[in-house]
Amino acid sequence: MKLSSSEPKRLENKPRIAIPELCSYDLEYSARALSPYLRAVEACGAEPVVVQLGLPPEQIAKRISQCSAILLPGSKADIDPQKFNAELNPKTNAADSLRDAADELLLQDAYNLHKPILGICYGLQSLNVWRSGTLIQHIESKINHEARREAQFAHQVVVDQDSLLAKEIGGVAASGIPVNSSHHQAAEKIGDGLRAVGRCPDDGVIEAVEGTLPDHYVLAVQWHPERSFDQDRWSHKLFESFVHAAAEWHEPAQSVITSSK
Repeated sequence: MKLSSSEPKRLENKPRIAIPELCSYDLEYSARALSPYLRAVEACGAEPVVVQLGLPPEQIAKRISQCSAILLPGSKADIDPQKFNAELNPKTNAADSLRDAADELLLQDAYNLHKPILGICYGLQSLNVWRSGTLIQHIESKINHEARREAQFAHQVVVDQDSLLAKEIGGVAASGIPVNSSHHQAAEKIGDGLRAVGRCPDDGVIEAVEGTLPDHYVLAVQWHPERSFDQDRWSHKLFESFVHAAAEWHEPAQSVITSSK
């Protein structure tokens, strides 16, 4: 069901959300694909702050410090398998060291200060590897996880009923929710402090993970809710709840916190 368009939501505390550019070696793709993320965040009442991948680390750190949450978007790159001690699969795409460096800075800051985190597609994989998890480098399945834009909804995702994800998107049926799909990799071993909360019921591929700390909003999905933001309530609610968490975030009184990584 297509949702009606509306003016951007007005929040008393308008949060700023850091979003890295998608891919440093395909700027045309990066600019085009970034737009739906920005629109979804703005529609829910937040201000997106784009982090350019070519910036020096100190400038990225300064930009992040002005934000109350991070959103890790998709990418056409794949994470270097050396990061999770695996040999390169011939079907693995080229890595993007600049995107990886930006993600690591954003994640370190978010974990240090318990800022809300939303990962999408590559963002889920980046989060999982940063937390010492591993990836399936190429999914072999009867389900076409690389359906891309040819199919608005590619398959179902069964979501754990006791998860943050189920709560934040307004509850889900036992049969799951329909999602789009545009990936050929997925989380394998789940990283430290994360748990799998969504799977494709037809092949068991992990489609959602979240943090295990109750006071830290960490959520990542393998599909692309920014593409279906106007089409289904689950996608809309996912962005809405994330922006709400960002608006509720307050910097801890103690300015220096040891990372839980």
